Amino acid sequence: MKTQDEAKLAGLAAGDAAQGILHHLARIAELLERLAPPAPQPIDFSVADAFVWQADEAALHKVAKVNRVDMHLLRGIDRVRDILTDNTERFARGFAANNALLWGARGMGKSSLVKAVQADINLRYADNPGFRPLKLIEIHREDIESLPRLMSLLRDSPFRFLVFCDDLSFDTDDTSYKSLKAVLEGGIEGRPTNVLFYATSNRRHLLPRDMMENERSTAINPGEAVEEKVSLSDRFGLWLGFHKCSQDEYLAMVFGYAKHFGLALDHDALQAESLEWATTRGARSGRTAWQYIQDLAGRLGKVTE
Repeated sequence: MKTQDEAKLAGLAAGDAAQGILHHLARIAELLERLAPPAPQPIDFSVADAFVWQADEAALHKVAKVNRVDMHLLRGIDRVRDILTDNTERFARGFAANNALLWGARGMGKSSLVKAVQADINLRYADNPGFRPLKLIEIHREDIESLPRLMSLLRDSPFRFLVFCDDLSFDTDDTSYKSLKAVLEGGIEGRPTNVLFYATSNRRHLLPRDMMENERSTAINPGEAVEEKVSLSDRFGLWLGFHKCSQDEYLAMVFGYAKHFGLALDHDALQAESLEWATTRGARSGRTAWQYIQDLAGRLGKVTE
């Protein structure tokens, strides 16, 4: 039988052991808290009209100055410009609108049009009482799998958002397109009513032809395998095609830029130089016209901001 002193010593030892365990548990909890992702902070969307989604941080970074071209400088795409503007305007006013896929020739103003439409609508409705500016959010192609998480951050906001992905496409064995399909249509939550998704791509079906042919040749049911792949583009209510421009359209772009930035050069010289520039690059496009204007402005000691 333990003496009183022995019992006291045993009690002290047990207390010390308990304190040690509690200390270790507290340290483990602190380490786990450090490893856990930080709780998302409330986002003040009034500080900017454009943001970039950073998936690794689960955060939206404001863009102080958007790299965009004024709407009136976009030439040769009048029809798709009007369709996209009408669709976006309906959405900004709270009416039904479609997700849009802008596909086709490179350098013909697909991403420029998306940014220009957002700015144009915000400018035209700025003085309307109660109008909230339309917000543009860019998500990078490699972060598409995080799209549901982004949508959850936007769902309860009083603002309306254009979520924009430039140069969207998927390669063989890439399954992240399934996240996009679920968000656009088919998921249990669906796309939030205050969010519209716009994407640009060189491919109409977002998937390379050899990938689709491989699915057709190796699947047990080739038709169903291909349907699974191409059904992604079906989630976009608007398909807007951008095609290579004619020489006259290309020159109209060049002359429009030159006039806008006050680049004084003889008409014939401007035409000859810009056509030679396009020939050396093997393409006529809005991007080619812009690159020529950048070169010309630099030679004339001008800026194009």
